[in-house]
Amino acid sequence: MTRDTNTLSRRSFLALTATAPFLAGYHRLAAAEKKRRRISDVQTMVLKGDRTYVLVKAVTDDGAYGIAEAYGTPGVGVKEQIHALKPWLIGKDPLEIDLIYTTMGEGSSNLSGTRTDGSAHGFMRAVSGIEMALWDLSGKILGVPTTTLLGGKFRDKVRVYDHAAPRNMLDKSSCREWAQKAKADPSGFTCHKFGFPHTDPKTDLARDAGNRLLTTKELINLRQGYENCREAIGWDHDIMVHNHWEYDLRTSIQIADAVESIRPVWLEDPLPVDYSDSWRRLCASSKVPICTGENLARREGFKDFIINQGCDILHPDLRNSGGFLETKRIADMAHVFGLPMATHNTGSQIHTWATCQWAGSIRDFIACETVTGKGGWMDQLMIPDGPYIKDGFIRITEKPGLGIELNPDVVKAHLAEGERWWG
Repeated sequence: MTRDTNTLSRRSFLALTATAPFLAGYHRLAAAEKKRRRISDVQTMVLKGDRTYVLVKAVTDDGAYGIAEAYGTPGVGVKEQIHALKPWLIGKDPLEIDLIYTTMGEGSSNLSGTRTDGSAHGFMRAVSGIEMALWDLSGKILGVPTTTLLGGKFRDKVRVYDHAAPRNMLDKSSCREWAQKAKADPSGFTCHKFGFPHTDPKTDLARDAGNRLLTTKELINLRQGYENCREAIGWDHDIMVHNHWEYDLRTSIQIADAVESIRPVWLEDPLPVDYSDSWRRLCASSKVPICTGENLARREGFKDFIINQGCDILHPDLRNSGGFLETKRIADMAHVFGLPMATHNTGSQIHTWATCQWAGSIRDFIACETVTGKGGWMDQLMIPDGPYIKDGFIRITEKPGLGIELNPDVVKAHLAEGERWWG
């Protein structure tokens, strides 16, 4: 791409993604209800399980409320940031979500962070949770599903994927055991994400835990392990290859080459988080789709990946990226360049459900991650209205807002130490 063409594409990119056209419809629908109520309270409630889960509730002066989930573990200080924002939010019109999000905390001196033009953590995670609660609240006020407010639903259900993995990828019997269990899962997951083990430096003398490379033995094991998984599970289930920003460029290319034969949905986060031209080089070299984005925030964080084709699939976490509207704008940016969306999600049933409602409004959407669907208390935080996950999908609700109705008995039984019901 020449300098002139690149400049033109950037200008076109900014022009094409400056506004979200669906907002015009939202404002028309909301016009009659604007200025009729004000935010009167913002509450939090922290749950404790394998992680912590920070629920947020926005309440109006007439008693209407919306619920969402902000980032919990490892989001230290998110609850405190939400409460620090509360005085700023009181008195605001809850239907002016774009204005509230864009100016969140402006003029406040008691916030240990920056506004939405700053930190991706702490403050940004608090803002994201509040923003999503306001979309639930707006849907309830206007009597329509949040997906409708976001422009309408492209699908009736959203695919979710789990982390089911074999005990030993190099043992074919272990892989067959895994496949049998995965196919019998009551939630019906057909898409699974997992990584691969490293060799022991005691037996693989080339293994250096201090570098970002894989040894020859590791690359051979990697290929064999994933081929064993594919052989065991067949082609009716999908596999995603998980990394944690661990490798250099050449090793990332080698990993993509090693797993190509199993046709993974994607190779996730092989390179360090921030954009560099190495991401673009990886995409150009790999026949396996490259996926990233869970630690990026706002359009600015995704911009270079999109413009420079630094990934094939964008994978934001709505609790990091800015909530519903901001992440929909990111999806609009991606649409211009033909890049689909998926979503990272280590949240509770509440955030899994909410993310899927958002995903219904995205045209090119692949799947939503979840750590739920295992049949325990994490699947019972909401009062059921039919199956939670069925055949590996979550349906798009027809109820107003996000359709979330908490199960007080389950929630109260799993409150973190010192927490109380909507404190």
